[in-house]
Amino acid sequence: MDTIFAQATAAGRAGVSVVRISGPDAFKVASDMVGSLPRSHQSALRLVRDSDKSIIDQALVLKFDGPNSFTGEDIVELQLHGSMAVMQAVLRRLSMFPLTRLAEPGEFTRRALENGKLDLAQVEGLSDLIEAETEAQRKQALRVFSGHLGSIVERWRADLIRAAALLEATIDFADEDVPVDVTPEVTTLLEGVSVEMGNEVEGSKIAERIRSGFEVAIVGAPNAGKSTLLNALAGRDAAITSEVAGTTRDIVEVRMHLDGLPVTLLDTAGLRESEDAVEVIGIERAMARAETADLRIFLKQPTDVLPVEPQADDIIVHPKADLFPDVKNGVSGSTGAGLTELVDRVTDVLKSRSSAVGVATHERHRSAMLHTLAGLERVKNILSQGSEQYDIAAEELRSSVRALETVVGRIGVENLLDEIFLSFCIGK
Repeated sequence: MDTIFAQATAAGRAGVSVVRISGPDAFKVASDMVGSLPRSHQSALRLVRDSDKSIIDQALVLKFDGPNSFTGEDIVELQLHGSMAVMQAVLRRLSMFPLTRLAEPGEFTRRALENGKLDLAQVEGLSDLIEAETEAQRKQALRVFSGHLGSIVERWRADLIRAAALLEATIDFADEDVPVDVTPEVTTLLEGVSVEMGNEVEGSKIAERIRSGFEVAIVGAPNAGKSTLLNALAGRDAAITSEVAGTTRDIVEVRMHLDGLPVTLLDTAGLRESEDAVEVIGIERAMARAETADLRIFLKQPTDVLPVEPQADDIIVHPKADLFPDVKNGVSGSTGAGLTELVDRVTDVLKSRSSAVGVATHERHRSAMLHTLAGLERVKNILSQGSEQYDIAAEELRSSVRALETVVGRIGVENLLDEIFLSFCIGK
């Protein structure tokens, strides 16, 4: 492999900037620039020199011997003063070596994947961790990056391989010391995986919302105070407000955080019958978005009849509480009355849903697990037809294992034989 290098910190002026060098010639290249390197996993202060031996900067040099490094290769990191001129000079010097090249986007992490330092889910977790804006997103991404999802998948995979090994052993080694009827044990293994995986699929929907953000739609009749409420919650004039009904034609979105959860508030068009073609489009979009939102806040007076039906957790409040001081459960974007209570109610609902969060955070994870679950159902149906169908069940089970392995990017076919030899001492 080539030896690659790149700036590992954000571009621009900073207190400290880091350059990372990884590959078989990382130590040789770094030594040419800074002299002697520190011991592995230690640091030392060194002068960084250009090709003419003039000093570029003074840097803290860290050395990591492969495979005990992020990429699994030899790595040197230079912690430099965060000057753009210094960074340009160091990168220019590194580009002069015939053995080095500038890294491509994500190439360090890709090498970590290829060298077995991370699985594919951990790579996605690392990306999510870098993009995390809220505490909930940070915690969730860190769980995935730490390998929690990979551990769960590996446990499921081991059970499925065990089940497949039992079937394979019965088919190919009937004369050996193996169980005659393996259906009960195989079925138990499949049921256990199916239940756990089904729960994880359900939890993945919430996990994906924590990653991308919950949507909360403000719904109500025209001139109910939806835009004023949105502005009050956002703390700024995000939406145009007017006494004229039907001012909001398109959906206005505001991103905010509620107790560590990412939330997008949606100000929608007032729901009513209209002959204005543009307003009709806005109303149709409002209804569609409200129906798919995770939660709806209805600004509704007792006489209002809205075409969108509230669901179990939806919140219904009386609008313009400043004009109705005696009304209970009221809210006013103009005066702020009831805002704290409303935010607390929204937060409680979303936090309650988040308690069922899974570790799988991406649609890819959910799709692979659903594919696996469908395969396991087919296996159970085939097993119910008797031992004559074991060969078909085993093949279907192998396909399910491969589908599961795509979650972490691991595809292997030799593990079935390994399990057979270990479990039944075949070939003794």
